[in-house]
Amino acid sequence: MFQEAGGSCHSLPKKRKKGGNDRIIISNRGPCEQRWGSAEMAEAHQTRVQKVVEDMVQGLERDHIRKMQGRMFRCSAECCDRPSDSMSQVHQCIERCHTPLAQAQGLVTSELEKFQDRLTRCTMHCNDKAKDLFDSGSKEPAVRSLMDRCVGSCVDDHINLVPSMTRRLKENLDSIQQFGLRGES
Repeated sequence: MFQEAGGSCHSLPKKRKKGGNDRIIISNRGPCEQRWGSAEMAEAHQTRVQKVVEDMVQGLERDHIRKMQGRMFRCSAECCDRPSDSMSQVHQCIERCHTPLAQAQGLVTSELEKFQDRLTRCTMHCNDKAKDLFDSGSKEPAVRSLMDRCVGSCVDDHINLVPSMTRRLKENLDSIQQFGLRGES
């Protein structure tokens, strides 16, 4: 779910699509010469966030999405077992069966994008602070230390947001209208 990538000195994390999955990226390297932190620092912070978010997504998939997928497939199969319906009616029935799952996937994607955007803004602020410190004449070790503390704080703050995000996602997933068999609500 997460991946390190290069970026400019003024933007640490970036979103990148790879294989249809959103990736949350924390990077401290860019095309400019200053490097505000070590690759190991970025990787350690990234690994911490990655584990928490992956655990959340796996739990949602296991407890909610997978059940919705089962209902969708059973509902779609029932649509196909309606010999008196026209091809168009069967297609519409199947589309109705797929709607709740598509809504659920959109909901999870949207929440993860919001989480990424907040993390990006936080780490960009850290990068600005590090650049200001460097520009004021501070030595690289002091800048690295500031960057490590600041990004670490961003990661801690965002890890602490995951339980409330999970709770909100579960509530919203539970409220999505499920169609019964035969594509009827």
